Amino acid sequence: MSEDIDARGLLRVALQAGRHAANLVRQGWRNHPAPTHKGRIDLVTQFDLDSETLLRRELAQAAPFPVVGEERGGERAAGPSAPTWYVDPLDGTTNFVHGHPFWCVSIGLIAGGRPVLGVVVAPELALEWTGIVGDVATRGADACRVSEVASFENALLATGFPYDRHVSSDNNFDAFIAIKKKCQAVRRCGSAAIDLCFVADGTYDGYWEKKVRAWDVAGGSAIVLAAGGSVTGYDGRPTDVTSGQIVATNGRIHDRLIAELGAVG
Repeated sequence: MSEDIDARGLLRVALQAGRHAANLVRQGWRNHPAPTHKGRIDLVTQFDLDSETLLRRELAQAAPFPVVGEERGGERAAGPSAPTWYVDPLDGTTNFVHGHPFWCVSIGLIAGGRPVLGVVVAPELALEWTGIVGDVATRGADACRVSEVASFENALLATGFPYDRHVSSDNNFDAFIAIKKKCQAVRRCGSAAIDLCFVADGTYDGYWEKKVRAWDVAGGSAIVLAAGGSVTGYDGRPTDVTSGQIVATNGRIHDRLIAELGAVG
């Protein structure tokens, strides 16, 4: 990222916007918000839409970068290295609609396909995570780091499943079953951004998923990297968050998780 950009200043802007959006969304929490269907099991509510409108307005006022969001799209900036905001105004909409507390607002700044900084605000968990790649990651008021677990057999992992899992054979079921037999446990919380933050703060030792979008993982990926973790594609190469696949770990079990995913095919 360009040296003349104030990453810490932009992080403060993103955190403020994330808090404002989370407060807005929280008005619908457990009030039976009426969803509509983007797909068979892919939901959206008015709170998703209003949250994204707020995020776009506040980020645009503070930083001259394009904004790409889940609900209203947007365009990437011209040039391969141009900074772009990726926002998920309500990650975990299905959880939100059903009254499950694992939902959040996620904001990430990406340049050249790589994470620069991230903010994730999960109000019903009373948690906020932030991170600047090459600097520091935080959980609440405290700095956080990835775990030190080095044994795959002792690792607590997380994953997710795509919205087209009922019709696609590339649905992560085989990998889930195979890996669950070899590690300590696998969790599925329904929010990619929270999964990544739990890797960053040492709750999880690793996370993998296919068919994710950039707004799902942009913020959380930056936080994992800032916390000393590893983020790649399934091939082990540093990931472009627009590629649709992600493996994030504490670094110590990364090669093993990549190998297990490769063995499934």
